[in-house]
Amino acid sequence: MKLQRYLSLGSLLVLLLSCNPKKNDVPVIGFVDAFEDVTVGQARTGFTDALKKNGFSKEQGTVNIEYKNAQNDQPTLSLIVNQFVSEKVDLLATCTTLSTVTALQKTKTIPAFAMVSPVPARMNVLSSTGATPPNLFGALEDLNYIDTSFNIINKLLKPKGAKLVIGMIYNQSEPQSADAVNRIKELAAKSNVSLEVLPLNNSADAQLVTKSLLSRNIDAFFALPDNSVFASFETIIKNCNQANVPVFTSEAGLVKLGAVAAYGADMYQWGYQAGEQAAQYLKTHKTDGLKWEMVKVRKRVYNPSAATKYHITVPTNFEAVK
Repeated sequence: MKLQRYLSLGSLLVLLLSCNPKKNDVPVIGFVDAFEDVTVGQARTGFTDALKKNGFSKEQGTVNIEYKNAQNDQPTLSLIVNQFVSEKVDLLATCTTLSTVTALQKTKTIPAFAMVSPVPARMNVLSSTGATPPNLFGALEDLNYIDTSFNIINKLLKPKGAKLVIGMIYNQSEPQSADAVNRIKELAAKSNVSLEVLPLNNSADAQLVTKSLLSRNIDAFFALPDNSVFASFETIIKNCNQANVPVFTSEAGLVKLGAVAAYGADMYQWGYQAGEQAAQYLKTHKTDGLKWEMVKVRKRVYNPSAATKYHITVPTNFEAVK
């Protein structure tokens, strides 16, 4: 009986230890990615590099980073966040808007360090009194830079008297995307530009919607900050290049994938900025002095191959991507 009792106690101890992701007090980070994307993935690299610089390395056993990707599926995303919350990870790292919003819906106590996400008002996460969620940190972005990004098209294509026709696609269910479209409509009304805009439900619709847009004789395509656009950018750029339509964007990382030019946040630096905040929290386990910040690093970049293809002369204040 005593032996059976000891075995039962031992089995319970093993079970409890196996359910606890923390070992030897090593901090645990639950990293939540909403979808798979090469460009957005640069933010994750920046985040982990910032942690390493501050002494938190998974390879050296000073931090445990549990990475999970929802593959653009909302139910899966909810399950991932629920799992991390139940495990009581030390902090959540959220990449792209859907991950951040889901995390803020599931917990009010575990700090969420966000990247590739808009400011709280554009995520619709403010309280009824206008307060920001108390556990929201990291690096966020507003839409002020969109003006510069969009106006680049007019400056580089330089139409002679004719009005440019610029095409866009966007996911209507993403608040920041709808806001961006409305802002661009206001910009277009003030300049020599007309717009062709089509909605899509998700990245799976990108091929059909992009081809439909290209049939409207657009002069250029503008890839605005939209998670569905990010996830389907390779499809977009392929179809636009086949139709001989240059692509411009507000996201510097998309230029490396074939867009002509952009003014926008550097994805790596975006993640790095959020990672520095996360490292500060891990050193003290206190949020004193921490608050979400605006993105600090934005760049004017261009793709030399794309510029050559479309015979576009780029100003010297643009940096060529490698």
